[in-house]
Amino acid sequence: MLPRRARYLRQLYSTATQHPQPPPAAPKAAINLKRIRGAPEEHARNCVARNYAALSGHPARIAALYDELAALQRSVRGERERLNALSAELRRAAVRDEKDTLIREAQTLRGAIATVEERERALEREMKELALALPNSTHPETPVGSEPRILGYINADRAPVIRDDDGGSAARGHIQIGAELRLLDFADAGAVSGWGWYYLLNEAVLLEQALVNYALALALRHGWHLVAPPSIVYAHMATACGFRPRDQHGEQQVYTLNGGKHALAGTAEIPLAAMHANKTLAAEDLPLKVVGVGRAYRAEAGARGVDSKGLYRVHEFTKVELFAWTAPPPSPPPPPPPDDPPSCSDLPSSDSPPADVVFAEMLDLQKTFLASLGLHARVLEMPTADLGASASRKIDIEVYMPSRAARNPWGEVSSLSNCTDYQSRRLNTRMKMDKAGAKKTAFPYTLNGTACAVPRVLIAILENGWCEDRQGVVVPDVLRPFMGGVEFIGRKRENFPI
Repeated sequence: MLPRRARYLRQLYSTATQHPQPPPAAPKAAINLKRIRGAPEEHARNCVARNYAALSGHPARIAALYDELAALQRSVRGERERLNALSAELRRAAVRDEKDTLIREAQTLRGAIATVEERERALEREMKELALALPNSTHPETPVGSEPRILGYINADRAPVIRDDDGGSAARGHIQIGAELRLLDFADAGAVSGWGWYYLLNEAVLLEQALVNYALALALRHGWHLVAPPSIVYAHMATACGFRPRDQHGEQQVYTLNGGKHALAGTAEIPLAAMHANKTLAAEDLPLKVVGVGRAYRAEAGARGVDSKGLYRVHEFTKVELFAWTAPPPSPPPPPPPDDPPSCSDLPSSDSPPADVVFAEMLDLQKTFLASLGLHARVLEMPTADLGASASRKIDIEVYMPSRAARNPWGEVSSLSNCTDYQSRRLNTRMKMDKAGAKKTAFPYTLNGTACAVPRVLIAILENGWCEDRQGVVVPDVLRPFMGGVEFIGRKRENFPI
């Protein structure tokens, strides 16, 4: 027998290397298998278009498993009918030998039925596991392929003029600005925590808090409810939202704890979506719109590169997130005309699906936020190859970052996704709706969008606000009330303590 400590270490290792089973209270996913079975080829094409080619065989497999399940159920129909009849015969039987014969026949039938039922449960379990791995269906407005579609620009009048005599030299970057103004410290953070961590110093701390408070105030002014969510979630909650510990290439993307039972949230979207898991929302309470602020944690494996230095791609950061639940559309919306792509300035009509109305509202909030900071940006309809598992449609906003001008000057600062009922089905979030006078339940649509991802917006403010003549950064007007009136960030004296 192993010593006590050896047994403990073996048990600890076993727990850490196995995927933990979710607790009994975990949401029971309600996947629409009928929709997948009805169009397996369409779902297979969707997997390929969204860079999930390895899963493209799942829809056909689900259809085949269902055919096997239906055949099994038909095969024991006679046995089940005979078993029901035996119950009545047993009640009428008066002779002991006759009863024993009927009992033996019933036991044989129950054994045969139990074997079939065990196989039925295995088939149902496999179908559900295959369906859970599939990505969401794609919105008709999403471009197929890898090229995004430009919908428009923010602060187009602030587009920089690139002169031929610039020589391709990059402008002063945020890393240099942060070092010269004593706002950022990557060296000490690297010694303390490693690559991808940082210290914010002095006015950079005020800038972070100002961005958070301004984003919250803007959302609150437009009717969004404030939430401060937890940063640690059950791993099964993150999975239900479409986030997995490893991406489709096997790279670690999420930090896990307690042997994989918990995870550090990569975005407040996860705890916000999960706060109504296993609940039924009232139709009159929708759309339900919340804005949450918290820390986000990203493993970001394999993400190092010239454009990911500094604050652009970090492991921990502050993020303000918009999240909403809406009623599902009464029927699938018609696809847009192929020769008339939508503009980011187009507003949905009064009879548009509720999710489209909230989607447009969230995009308007994002544009207002970035425009008021004086930043030049572009709005992109993202293609299928760039969608994650949960999004049906995704719009990104990229801000002009001067230090990138010699390569690609655009850096993503926010995204906006319509996840349809993908998350609510996996989280068992339902809504009551009155349909033709009968109270029925449905699955609400969920939407999420970045109100402010602090580090990347900081990059844009530092680089676009740099004033060469004054050797410092001009603070955007809208942030000054949240920074005690600070208008300009300049150099510190030589003996400044930090």
